[in-house]
Order: sequence, then C-alpha cells, then structure tokens
Amino acid sequence: MIVDTSFPADLSEIKDASILANELGFDGIFAAEVKSDPFVASAVASQHAPGMDLGTKIAVAFARTPMTTAYAAHGLNELSGGRFHLGLGTQVRAHITRRFSMPWSQPTVRMREYVVAMKEIWESWRTNEPLAFKGEFYEHSLMTEYFVPETRTQSAPPVWLASVGPRLTEVAAEVADGIVLHGFWTREYMDKVMMPAIDRGLEKGGRTRDDLAITGGGFLITGATAEELAKKRELIRYQVAFYGSTPSYRPVWEAHDMGELGDRLHTLSIEKSADRWQRMTSLISDEVLDLFAVTAEPANVGTALLERHGDYADRISIPALVGDPDVWSKTIATLRAGGDRTAQ
Repeated sequence: MIVDTSFPADLSEIKDASILANELGFDGIFAAEVKSDPFVASAVASQHAPGMDLGTKIAVAFARTPMTTAYAAHGLNELSGGRFHLGLGTQVRAHITRRFSMPWSQPTVRMREYVVAMKEIWESWRTNEPLAFKGEFYEHSLMTEYFVPETRTQSAPPVWLASVGPRLTEVAAEVADGIVLHGFWTREYMDKVMMPAIDRGLEKGGRTRDDLAITGGGFLITGATAEELAKKRELIRYQVAFYGSTPSYRPVWEAHDMGELGDRLHTLSIEKSADRWQRMTSLISDEVLDLFAVTAEPANVGTALLERHGDYADRISIPALVGDPDVWSKTIATLRAGGDRTAQ
C-alpha cells in the first residue's frame, strides 16, 4: 500500500509539513484546491520533499482549459523529476459558472474529452508531432516550436479523477490513470455502484485493473483523548451533512435506501435560516456517521483503514498530520506492510 498525506491550507506551512511528511515516511503529499492554487502548493513542496510523490488532489479541471492545466502539470512534473500526479475534479455548476466564470455542460463527457486532450498535448510535446485535437468542447490545433516546453522526464504525469457518481467513475476507469474516492463514500456504495462502473470503464478502454490506481482514505475520526475524539466526531458529522446535501451525491444515499435524508439535507441547505447547518448536522445519526467514517484510536488507525480499504485500494490518503509523529510512523508501516491488494 502506498501512503499519502495532504498539505496544510496555509501556504506558509507547506515547507515544514513537507519536511515532516518526508521524515515520517509518507510516500506522497498532495494539495486540494480550497483556499489557494494547488499547483503553487505543489511547487513549494517539490523543493522540500525529495523522493516523495506530490500533486493535486484535486485541482478543479473546468476552471482551466486542458492546455493551461497541461502546462502546469508538465512543469511540475519536470521540476519534481517525474514525481507529479495530476488529480482533477469537476466541482459543481455553481462554482464553475459563478466563482470561476467558466462554461459548464455535460460534465462527464467534457471531463473525458479534457483528459484525452491533455494526453494528446503531452504526446505532441514529447514526439514533436503536430498537435491536432478537435473535440466537442475543446480544440487544440496550434503548437509552434517556440511554445513547446523542454521534456526530460520519462513519462507524462499520471491523471487521477475524483469521482462519486457511476458515470464519471466509468470515464475515469476508461481514460485516466487513477481514481480518487471522495470522502462522501461507503463500502456498500463502492460494492453496489462504483466497482461495477469501474469494470465497465476498464472494459471500454481495453484495460485491466492493474492499469488503474484507486486512492481511498475518506473521513477519519481519531484523537489521543476522549475529548479530542468527540470533537473530531462532531466535525466529521458536520462534513457528512454538508456533502450529503449535494443533489449529485444522492446516489450514495440511495445505495442505503436513504434518499429522503439527502433530500431533507438539500432542502435545509438552501434555506436562509441562521441555524440551518446545525439542523442539518443533527440529522446525521451515529449509525449514519459510521457508514462514512473510520473511527479508531491513533495506535489502531492503520489497522482500521486496512479493514475499510485494503481489498481494493492501491493508495491510502491520511488527513493532515496531527498528533504523535511516532504513532503516524507506525501507522504508515502498518498500511505499507498489510496493504498488498493483489495478495488478498
């Protein structure tokens, strides 16, 4: 099992976090696009995490064109000596159109084309063959020598897609190099919906399971004291309510015959009442919370994550570093020793 962690949100803390992650033995460190550009964060980390994988988990694809993303990912892959991994997500319509002021339509079909376009751009740069991509959403047909970046790495960055729904999961299995599982995920949903979608995508792309890396992890509840554990539990309860209110994530509820709960959360989320988030959080019972989150004492986190993800995940992502460094080192060792999916 490959074990990753994530950057802190504050760019000024990335240097120290990268050094610590490297010392503890993590295999990779990744940036989410939340309050800063994840490509900037990756550039900082590349200077302080020698030998580690790094990348985005995730960058918002539709906030950029395939060409702009291709340049950023290629540059970081060169800067890191071929260790960059490009994780992409669709986000939702409101953010793409109103926050980023970019077009939105047919996100699944568009994302497939986006990935194919990027890979053709990288191939053109590597082979010096003319770039001639023309799709339904994107056209990249102009690439003069003056604008071709230097290429020293052996291969282009692997592309991972974050997915929840079956259609995007199928696309990821067909054309991408990996899938990043969303935190709003359950084992039942994986077995009923996502694995069949993965199988369909692999078959469509003429690929095998070995051609696709799956990154698990999701919500983790842990703490050194009962007070820390309880505080983290309520934080994750809030996050489950937040993500669970998203209409496009309703299929996860449906896998548990709880579609009505998703509807109630969404209705509350669009109310104007000041206490709507507290009311939403109160709808997430302990039983529901345990569907989405792994709960374990720090010393048992590795074993608990293996029980949850070990039979299908190739990588495990552990949230930002907190607590005793020795405990995290042992957790990494446990995951690495017990997580050979092919041997299960």
